[in-house]
Amino acid sequence: MRSGVASSGIAGQSGAMSSGAPNVSVVIPVHDEVESLPDLLEAIASTFKTNQLNYEIICVDDGSTDGSAEFLKEEAQKRSDLKAVILRRNYGQTAAMAAGFNCALGDAIVTLDADLQNDPQDIPMLLAKLEEGYDLVSGWRQNRQDGAVKRLLPSRIANWLIRRTTGVHIHDYGCSLKAYRAEVVADMNLYGELHRFIPALAYIEGARITEVPVRHHARRFGRSKYGLWRTFRVLMDLLTILFMKRFLTRPMHVFGLLGLVSMVSGTLIGIYLTWVKLGLGRDIGNRPLLILAVLLLLTGVQLFCFGLLAELLMRTYHESQGRPIYRVREIVTNSAK
Repeated sequence: MRSGVASSGIAGQSGAMSSGAPNVSVVIPVHDEVESLPDLLEAIASTFKTNQLNYEIICVDDGSTDGSAEFLKEEAQKRSDLKAVILRRNYGQTAAMAAGFNCALGDAIVTLDADLQNDPQDIPMLLAKLEEGYDLVSGWRQNRQDGAVKRLLPSRIANWLIRRTTGVHIHDYGCSLKAYRAEVVADMNLYGELHRFIPALAYIEGARITEVPVRHHARRFGRSKYGLWRTFRVLMDLLTILFMKRFLTRPMHVFGLLGLVSMVSGTLIGIYLTWVKLGLGRDIGNRPLLILAVLLLLTGVQLFCFGLLAELLMRTYHESQGRPIYRVREIVTNSAK
């Protein structure tokens, strides 16, 4: 595990990779942003040069078709601060961020978009918050420069739902400008659209999270890759996060409870129908309640079995990977012993 930011300190020797491993890794997913990249790279380099930080830039090209990959490969051969990661095809922003995390060498990792809407000059402010002891610092775009219907309204609804569901009360889950301690994302498995839920995933692992207001600029080049069509995917991933938060290590508590309720309900209906048949002598063969009782009993048995299988899968998942069910923040002992 990499050493924490607080212990090693973010501020190191100036320049890119000037004394071995960098202190800060800047991860940037890229998809068709060739016009923005020159200004973005220079803005990041200028920011770190001004603040005397040892850094690296990791640009992950996610199947661009506008020449972004070629530009990044050329720049990576010229610059010592740039690492170009070229994916085989378009996998999505979550996969691109995961690839960048896996290549990062810094004690702190900063993510931002490639479209120049995030301001690199805000990066030192986020890193300063990490130095205060936080594990994750999220940017908050208080004055967003986006369209009201396609971006602002869906984003506000999504942020409200995520806050209510996860219990992590930050205003802007969709802001890509974030800073992390490297150990927070080291063993975080991302898929689907889970990149926007990283604060919730980190919270599940016991991370200390805060947010700071950051600048947001109008898009200068190209067009947005986001739209209303992402809402469904976000909702599905939100359900995944909700389950992981509450029942990741005890799935039997949800499947078993539902199965038990279903079986008890079916049994009670069955007892009532038995009394009607034997006690009152009435015919129950054509009653819908009979079908309902059978369905509830079968559904209950299935849910109960699902819970047992899920328990076995969770145990296999944790034990096969050596993944603990807890996270230790620090161990304090008396050094004089």
